[in-house]
Amino acid sequence: MSRTSRPSRTATEIATQPASWRRAAEAAAAFDGLPRPGERVAVTGCGTSWFMAIAYAALREAAGQGETDAFAASEFPLGRSYDRVVAITRSGTTTEVLALLDALKGRGAATLALTADPTTPVMTAADAVAVLDWADEESVVQTRFATTALAFLRAGLGDGGAGPGVKSVADAAVDAELALTEPLPEAVLAAEQWTFLGRGWTYGLALEAALKMREAAGAWTEAYPAMEYRHGPISVTGPGRVAWAFGELPEGLAVDVAQVGGTLVANAPCDPLADLVRAQRLAVAIAEAKGYDPDRPRNLTRSVILG
Repeated sequence: MSRTSRPSRTATEIATQPASWRRAAEAAAAFDGLPRPGERVAVTGCGTSWFMAIAYAALREAAGQGETDAFAASEFPLGRSYDRVVAITRSGTTTEVLALLDALKGRGAATLALTADPTTPVMTAADAVAVLDWADEESVVQTRFATTALAFLRAGLGDGGAGPGVKSVADAAVDAELALTEPLPEAVLAAEQWTFLGRGWTYGLALEAALKMREAAGAWTEAYPAMEYRHGPISVTGPGRVAWAFGELPEGLAVDVAQVGGTLVANAPCDPLADLVRAQRLAVAIAEAKGYDPDRPRNLTRSVILG
C-alpha cells in the first residue's frame, strides 16, 4: 500500500478519540486528586495544553465549582495563591511546565499533572499524576491526548459534564463518532482563510482549532471570542473565507457573515469538543491537499525542551 493510500498517523489518532474519551470518563470517576468544589484552582500548560487549560477553567467556573484561572506555564503568576494547580503535559518533559512545578513546591498549592508518559520527570515533579497513557500519540501535533485530557477533567466535574447546557462526556463521544464520518463541506475545504470563534469554554477550542490548522497545514487561521468578531476580525472575512463557531452562535452573527460573503460553519447541536474533531480532520485534509505530511509538521518537535 502506498503512502498516499493509507491514513496518516495523525488521522488514525484522531479517529480513536470517542473511545479514548469514554475511557477518560471512567478513569476520572476512580481518580482521587482532581480539583474539589470550592477550591481556587489554576490550570496550566504550553501550546495545545494551554488551550485545553483555558477550556477547562471556563467549564469549571461555569459549573459553579470555584474560581479557576488558566495560564501559559511561562506566564504563571507565582505571587497568586491557589489551593490546587493542574498542569497538562503530554510528554512530561516540557521545560516550562517542569520549572513551574518546581517553583510551586512549598507554596501551599497541591499540584496535579496530567501526562501520557509515566517514565518522565513530571511523575516526581507533581504531588499527584494522572497518567492517560492510552491517549498518547506518535504524532508531533497533539489531537487525541489534548481532548482526552479535557474529557478527563470535564468528567471530574460530575454528572452532566459541567453544568447546565453542557453534555456529558459520554454524549460528547457519540457526537464525535458522527463528526468522524460526516463529509467536510466543500466550501470549507476550498477556503483560503479560516477564523474560529467560541464563547466561554469553547473559546479555548477555537484557539486550538486555529493552532491545528497552522501546525499541520501552515494555514492562515485566527481565533477570537465570538462576540469580539465584529470588533475588527470580521474585516478578513469574505468570499472564499470561513467563520467557524464552536457552540451556540451569537445572535446576528450569521447575518453579518453572510453580508460580507463569508462561509459560516456552526454545528450548535454537536458537542463543541466533538466539533473540534471536525477541525482536526480539516487540518489534515488541508495539509494533504498542499502536499504536506501532517505527521511531520514544519519547525515542530513533540516536546519543547530548552537547553
